[in-house]
Amino acid sequence: MQEVAWLTRQSIVPGRIPCSRISRLPSDDRPRPKRGILEAVGITATSESRNQPLPAAAVATAPPSLLADYATLFKVRVSTMVLITSAAGFYLGSLRSGISPFNAGMIQAIGGIAVVTCGASALNQVLERSTDRLMRRTANRPMAAGRISLAHGLIVGFLATFLGSLYLARATNPLTGTLTLLTAVAYVAIYTPLKRFSTINTFIGAFPGALPPLIGWTAARGVIEWPGVALFAILFVWQFPHFMAIGWMYREDYARAGIRLTATLADEKYAARSTVVQALFYAVLMVAASLWPFVLGTAGAVYAVAAVVLSLGYLWCTIRFAGILRGPDLSEADGPAPSKPARDLLHASIIYLPLLLAFMMLDARGRLLF
Repeated sequence: MQEVAWLTRQSIVPGRIPCSRISRLPSDDRPRPKRGILEAVGITATSESRNQPLPAAAVATAPPSLLADYATLFKVRVSTMVLITSAAGFYLGSLRSGISPFNAGMIQAIGGIAVVTCGASALNQVLERSTDRLMRRTANRPMAAGRISLAHGLIVGFLATFLGSLYLARATNPLTGTLTLLTAVAYVAIYTPLKRFSTINTFIGAFPGALPPLIGWTAARGVIEWPGVALFAILFVWQFPHFMAIGWMYREDYARAGIRLTATLADEKYAARSTVVQALFYAVLMVAASLWPFVLGTAGAVYAVAAVVLSLGYLWCTIRFAGILRGPDLSEADGPAPSKPARDLLHASIIYLPLLLAFMMLDARGRLLF
């Protein structure tokens, strides 16, 4: 009776649980005061957030789907640029042969290159899963976060890399399949581990990074020729201002993970000066490299004019990038507002390359058949 009377009194107090919902509860389940719960929550939140960032799972509203994780594992945006440059090489090679580039061979070549590129990206993240956990911009990658297991990543990466290369060798020619496999091996087995040991990794990594248009050319022609080498040279030179900008923007993140870049050298002023010098050297060289297809007769005068204008614009953005010498501030490296000159150069590089290739393809010399 005393218990019923107590419950009856609680039911008429505003804000309490209605009597109809608790009248049958035993005395052990009476509503507890809220103060203790609030105190516990407050202590937990303070202990989680005082000296460490929130885990990715706590920040995300929902875990990514497997499809989204595969898109990250395969680095879709980077892979798309690889396919664009490969398609440009195939297009130009086809015109040199006097055949239409819009044929089944193009679909086969680009499809095979896409599979190998995705496989190499997966193997890259297999090797870098521990360092990815240390960088803010990569901590939520599927392998770093543990959503895709080591075995899963290895199987997908190896199968895509080797089966894609075999398919290319059969569908196009053995040279293309071999070049594609060598590109993947150089990227995964040489460039990726080297990032932890020497700043020369940027130079070494530029070789596999520049091969896709040459691979596209060999897929159409079956041989390595000077116009294909010119496409390789353009991609090789283009990468340095592009990656110097990325390295400077995220230098604190890279330093935290132990990635060796010019921008992460201990002497901050020397790091800034060396980064700018390398970017400027290759930006100047880019003007000459961009004109090589015109000299070889791959593209006409319209392309030559466009190449000079675009390359001078790229050089101008690189000169503005030298503004980091006025006082580099490491605290801004990967915050919400990265170094503006570096960000501007990065955007310019992403715009420059597709435009240059588009003018080259539109003004290409050859017979176009539909």
